Amino acid sequence: MKSQMLTSLFRVGLIWGIASTWILAQGVPEFTQIRRLTGDEIGLTLAAPQGAGIRVEAATNLAAWSGLAALQAGAATSLQYTDSAAPYLPSRYYRAQLADSNIVAGDILPTADGDVVIRPLFHATFVMAWRDTMIYVDPDNGISYAGLPKADLILVTHSHGDHLDVATIDAVRKTNTVILAPNDVYTRLSTAQRSLTGVLANGQSTNVMGLTVEAVPAYNANHSLGLGNGYVLTIGGKRIYVAGDTGDTPEMRQLPNIDVAFLPMNQPYTMTVSAATNAVTGFKPKVVYPYHYRDQSGTMTSAAQFKQRLDPGLGIEVRLRKWY
Repeated sequence: MKSQMLTSLFRVGLIWGIASTWILAQGVPEFTQIRRLTGDEIGLTLAAPQGAGIRVEAATNLAAWSGLAALQAGAATSLQYTDSAAPYLPSRYYRAQLADSNIVAGDILPTADGDVVIRPLFHATFVMAWRDTMIYVDPDNGISYAGLPKADLILVTHSHGDHLDVATIDAVRKTNTVILAPNDVYTRLSTAQRSLTGVLANGQSTNVMGLTVEAVPAYNANHSLGLGNGYVLTIGGKRIYVAGDTGDTPEMRQLPNIDVAFLPMNQPYTMTVSAATNAVTGFKPKVVYPYHYRDQSGTMTSAAQFKQRLDPGLGIEVRLRKWY
């Protein structure tokens, strides 16, 4: 370990709590608090220089570290992060170091070909940064994209207005951005956008920018079969499933080896909490992000209810992140 890059190193045992703290350097990221949360998740608080990018890593032993999160210190220099994988591990070490100040903040998914940084944004919109590639999923007009790099790849699941916004696509794309979408979306794009778009029907796949994208069925009573796509991205051996607007379908339950899944759970448009719980129990992804969970009534309790209902014995990490 390079002491000039690290600040605080913590070991957390799920039975006996914090063992010790070592301050390894000054003027760089420093853990100021570590505490056990409900369900044995671990809450981390870090102090960091203003404007700094921070890389947080975790390990179950000191010989094998992997990325956990990328954080950005803005005007607020106290950063919070919840490690929701901790309950499934016998112990946990944490360390932090300075990173590029232009880092894309989010959760880190380590792969055999570099880290993927996953950043939830709004409703069904999120971005992923991998190497020099920015991937946007269903860019909507609900938020500002200021400070984020432009998209190299845009995935659109279907044509409903909370998933497809033509003006926003223009706002976040480059001149050579690749767009992947079902045909129903393609017909609604501008002429310039169509020239960048590859059409994928359910069951079709393509290789682009070093990753594989497979279109899978996404449908329910409110979304006709064949009009929309879910997507499975394979990046460095890791499989990321973006469900789109769908129900608990047989095709979803048969998806193999999913590392990260994004599942909608709002009424009346997608799954109920019970349907989402049953679906996840069927295909057992390693990590689940509840998203698209604001009901028609405006309530946003489905994500927390899903986490409470899912059997912890399955060992599936549920990440509750800020989507609204």
